[in-house]
Amino acid sequence: MISIPNDCTDSTQAMNWEQLLSTKRTGQEHITEIKHDRTQFQRDYDRLIFSSPFRRLQDKTQVFPLPGSVFVHNRLTHSLEVASVGRSLGNNISKKLNEIKQAPADLIEEIGSVVAAACLAHDLGNPPFGHSGEEAIGNFFKHGNGQQYKDDLTPSQWSDFTRFEGNANALRILTHAFHGRRKGGFAMTYTTVASILKYPYKSGLDDMKKFGYFQSEVDMFHHIANELGLKAIDTEKGIYARHPLVFLVEAADDICYQVMDIEDAHKLRILSYEETYELLTAFFDPQSEAHEFEKINQVFTEVTDKNEQMAFLRAKVIGKLVGICTDIFWDNQASILNGSFKNGLIDHLTGTELEAMETCKKVAIQRIYKHQSVVEIELSGFRILGTLLEEFTRAVTHPDHYYSKMLLPFIPEQFTVQPEDSLYNKLQSVLDFVSGMTDVYALDLYKKISGIGLK
Repeated sequence: MISIPNDCTDSTQAMNWEQLLSTKRTGQEHITEIKHDRTQFQRDYDRLIFSSPFRRLQDKTQVFPLPGSVFVHNRLTHSLEVASVGRSLGNNISKKLNEIKQAPADLIEEIGSVVAAACLAHDLGNPPFGHSGEEAIGNFFKHGNGQQYKDDLTPSQWSDFTRFEGNANALRILTHAFHGRRKGGFAMTYTTVASILKYPYKSGLDDMKKFGYFQSEVDMFHHIANELGLKAIDTEKGIYARHPLVFLVEAADDICYQVMDIEDAHKLRILSYEETYELLTAFFDPQSEAHEFEKINQVFTEVTDKNEQMAFLRAKVIGKLVGICTDIFWDNQASILNGSFKNGLIDHLTGTELEAMETCKKVAIQRIYKHQSVVEIELSGFRILGTLLEEFTRAVTHPDHYYSKMLLPFIPEQFTVQPEDSLYNKLQSVLDFVSGMTDVYALDLYKKISGIGLK
């Protein structure tokens, strides 16, 4: 959630859609645009779908441990669902913008594709073992053996590690030229890249809980921000306004994870049928939306499978929230474009929808995120990632040691470093390697270097 200082926003200068929608690509600025059957933004979407980092999301925890007999969401299925919702939001805004002709129609029509692609990419930087993976990385440097590196790094570089942020890591994955890879990383359009930047400012700002890019991507961020005309909110601190499409990506993510976590909890019998029904139908007012309850009863007469009933309710809730968030975005377009709009679209819900969403959040915190199966995966993640970080940071900082020579070949070529590289780059290469692991690979490598399971 972005927090903008009240005294730093100049509402007289607004961003404009014609500049915000750019088909320029990172690392390919010198290449003359080539005509394709697919649009530039559709190419972004397809490029992500076929990428290795995206495929690896299928083996990364969303909330619950990866499935046994009951299939729950992982990072991959979550991202696909977010992209579906994001495309709907983007298409809704596209239709409205085309009516007032604020930018070339061919670009405006592609907003749905931009938002869908950004939604696919929004979790690319998340490490294994869910949100606890980020905490485990930060904990290693703040409280573990990683503390030894603090004095040899700048305060901002140190903040990159102690407050490791999946959002910033996603930008790095998309734009960084890893060893042996092409300039510009994925060579995505500037607009798609900017649409994932929920926190358009660097690490090291004490009054900001999160950040959008590491010190290594400062130049890349500023280049993209200037090209797209992102509004500078606080030039001294380097705080920019979000690209407007970020609000749609964030809303799609908020809608999906909040509603889908409730459905998953029902499948896993953490929440009863009655509890889940009450949570989801609470998004509809019994008086003003009595017709919705009639429709629900009609469907439930035909569909008797309880999981399918909850799937139907979930779809209705998502559809309603998409419509409301579209209206919130459109009604606040002026403040979004001048950088004064506060928080996310979901935070501007009112009435029945706000009360229902707040109830879902409370239940999720009390009953879902503290469930034993979730806590167990978090505990495992701390131990596994802590061990991997300890071993591989020692290996890259002491490459001549015998044990280091056995470990270093495990690091893929794209993340290798040279002896003359800075400590910052060496540590970052380890984080590139470890954060990109799947849950299963991290566990397998942990067992190997710990000697677990040897006969």
